[in-house]
Amino acid sequence: MIPLSVLDLATVATGSTPAQALKETTEMASVVEQLGYKRLWVAEHHGMPAVASSAPAVLIAHLANATTTLRVGAGGVMLPNHSPLVIAEQFATLEALHPGRIDLGLGRAPGTDHRTARALRRAGDLRADGFPDDVVELIGYLLPREGPAAHPAANPGSGYLPEVWLLGSSTFSAQLAGQLGLPFSFAYHFAPKLLDEALDAYRTSFRPSILLDAPHVMVAASVLCAASTDEATWLSGATALSILQRQRGRMELLPSPEEAEAHAFTREEMGVVNETMATHLIGDPSTVRDGLAALLRRTDANELLLSTRTHSCEARVASFRLIGEAWGLVAPTRAQ
Repeated sequence: MIPLSVLDLATVATGSTPAQALKETTEMASVVEQLGYKRLWVAEHHGMPAVASSAPAVLIAHLANATTTLRVGAGGVMLPNHSPLVIAEQFATLEALHPGRIDLGLGRAPGTDHRTARALRRAGDLRADGFPDDVVELIGYLLPREGPAAHPAANPGSGYLPEVWLLGSSTFSAQLAGQLGLPFSFAYHFAPKLLDEALDAYRTSFRPSILLDAPHVMVAASVLCAASTDEATWLSGATALSILQRQRGRMELLPSPEEAEAHAFTREEMGVVNETMATHLIGDPSTVRDGLAALLRRTDANELLLSTRTHSCEARVASFRLIGEAWGLVAPTRAQ
């Protein structure tokens, strides 16, 4: 059975706080572990009031402490924002604390606006051109050394290796993941048009490595499941209104379905929403299950990563529970 995993953004909804959002992500980790999901990833974003996961390593440590069998990780760390050595040491430490359960997904976008990116890096060059070299350098810190040292030693040193992934929404990262022999996660949830081309580029360029001997693909998809399609559609109004707010440059908390229902969408606005959400899987359990099955047939993916944004934690929990039951997930046996 193809495993399902979860991408959670620690969503801050209207009427809530970042502290509450982080608490809900922690509760979500426990729930999806019990339901039999394989991983829960959090993503690095900055300058976005609706996203509280700006410090993935800190949050991952907390999530790992709150779970037993679930793999937890970053989906991802935006490497151009950081020193490769710092990220290597953070995630090697996490792996030392929670052996065999830590994932390090790497992305090359800043995950924020230009001004915040400059503040993060404290440097004038904000381009991501050095991303391939940074990835190679980071992996070098994590792997056992051979021959003379080419760079400083990471602490902890070799022997604490998280599962390293490359994330991407284009063919660039797909080809790089293939050339480096890394597993690849494609962001179908916000870049659906390049899905087929990127996966073909990854598989065509793949070279076996010390980390992976054959291509391994995970596809991220936006999903929202409820007992009925009408309910799921109503809940998705929050995402629709949020899309319009971002398009207008308004970085706000995630609105409620009631706020979306009260908004009089123009024809032009509905066009933007429908285009952006055309690939979202929204509906009752059988609808979402069939949509995921079709995505698997199309991509031959090894895993699926599900992203669900709703105004309430209860609705997110219900969505993952319904999908898990429809997919036939089996909860893992807890460690004694």
